[in-house]
Amino acid sequence: MDRSGIFAGDDPFAIAKSWLAEAEPVEPNDPNAIALATVDAEGMPNVRMVLLKDIEPAAFVFYTNYGSAKGRELDASGKAAFVLHWKSLRRQIRVRGLVSREEGAPADAYYASRSLKSRLGAWASDQSQPLSSRLALMAEVAKVTAAQGANPTRPAFWGGFRIVPLEMEFWADGTFRLHDRFRWSRQAIDKPWEILRLNP
Repeated sequence: MDRSGIFAGDDPFAIAKSWLAEAEPVEPNDPNAIALATVDAEGMPNVRMVLLKDIEPAAFVFYTNYGSAKGRELDASGKAAFVLHWKSLRRQIRVRGLVSREEGAPADAYYASRSLKSRLGAWASDQSQPLSSRLALMAEVAKVTAAQGANPTRPAFWGGFRIVPLEMEFWADGTFRLHDRFRWSRQAIDKPWEILRLNP
């Protein structure tokens, strides 16, 4: 199977990192934005944009409020899917896999790297819950600022999710809509990858 050029390599995470690095200087906003899909208890899907914060050697990591709709749905199902799409490169990566929390040192380090206002906002927002007004939210920010000070610690309800893929698909635009698609899939996270070229 010919996987030359942008598809070459034996490590799908290295390919993903390479594509993201190519997108960073040319994508106008948030080249690390992913459309994250989850399902609720009734199997109804939800999708929203979040920012991918790390591509590890075997996983993708993002951060959020665990009490949010996505946090609750991820905890309940243990599964998620997402797509990275770059209009500037005319490429995308689709991922489906298993989810676990990141509540340790990497979560603490990422939280500490955020701006003070973002750290205080994480404390103040009861994410996904009803809000009476913007004024009420700003009042909560002021209250949290007084209580937490200039160096707030990471709240226990806020942290990371790690997605370990069972399937990854790399897609690039082709002339006459004859796109290039390669799917990496495996039966379990400790099994080897099978790579297939797919019809456009």
